[in-house]
Amino acid sequence: MSLNIKVILASVRDNRFGDKPANWIMEQVKKEEGVVVELLDLRDYELPIFAEGISPAYVQGEYKTPEVNRWAGKIAEADAFIIVTPEYNHGYPSSLKNNIDYLYKEWNNKPVCFVAYGSTGGARVTQQLREVAIELQMAPIRNSVHIMAPWFLTETDGSLKAGVLDVYVKPAENMLAQLTWWANALKKARSTE
Repeated sequence: MSLNIKVILASVRDNRFGDKPANWIMEQVKKEEGVVVELLDLRDYELPIFAEGISPAYVQGEYKTPEVNRWAGKIAEADAFIIVTPEYNHGYPSSLKNNIDYLYKEWNNKPVCFVAYGSTGGARVTQQLREVAIELQMAPIRNSVHIMAPWFLTETDGSLKAGVLDVYVKPAENMLAQLTWWANALKKARSTE
């Protein structure tokens, strides 16, 4: 029984750093047996600002727009999530919050973990997102990867300096061990519903 893990790249800014840790964590996930991984770049899932009249928890069937239905389909097929996010003003990007808020049941009973970056390694954004995940009936796991001071990790051309993420391999392995354990347990539990 293979696991479907989605890596969600939260930043949509020009010249973003986020694609570098997103691609790096994808490579770490590919080392895991029995896992299929896919990158969901929010640049490819730009939804209108959430202003629906009812909560997504009460949506029966399809959502109103094709873009939201396409996003919902990707989230529904996942068994677990890794959110790669910057920390903006001690919080998460509006692009991420908007895409999270559009859905409800598609998130339920699935584990989530975080690869965050910023001045505190994204510790504050990770904590806030754990609270959001709990409200969505997700299972945020304990371990995360916290990348410190990303502005020092790139070359002048914007490319990642060689080896700068190597120090995060062990934390990533520990995080992925927890994520896959929870993903297997919750996938089995969801199959009995």
